[in-house]
Amino acid sequence: MEKNLLGCYGEQAALAYVCREKGYRLCCCNYRNRLGEIDIIAEDGPTLVFVEVKTRTTGAYGLPCEAVERRKRRKITRAASAYLAQYGLWDRPCRFDVIEVWPDDQGRPVIHHIVHAFLAERR
Repeated sequence: MEKNLLGCYGEQAALAYVCREKGYRLCCCNYRNRLGEIDIIAEDGPTLVFVEVKTRTTGAYGLPCEAVERRKRRKITRAASAYLAQYGLWDRPCRFDVIEVWPDDQGRPVIHHIVHAFLAERR
């Protein structure tokens, strides 16, 4: 599967998962600013959840969550801070999750949701 299509497949599967199965309320998809991008922003009750989605077809290059390394976490943290500032949401509890997606043999998504995958990183 082409990389862009694989990414869209994973993001759509993750979005369906958080909205339908987890019952989160969607705030934004693919939020972008000059500091970075966040795949999904949703509300889990009073908590704002910033979700990074990683999709792989094999484990040849490691687990998808391993691709969310320090530099990527900093970019997500900065983008999340800008989102909070833009909408005046500094008083809201927040967390950072990672959702791993793999297509099974029939092309159905297999999802692994890592809640509180990392803490906000400053440097």
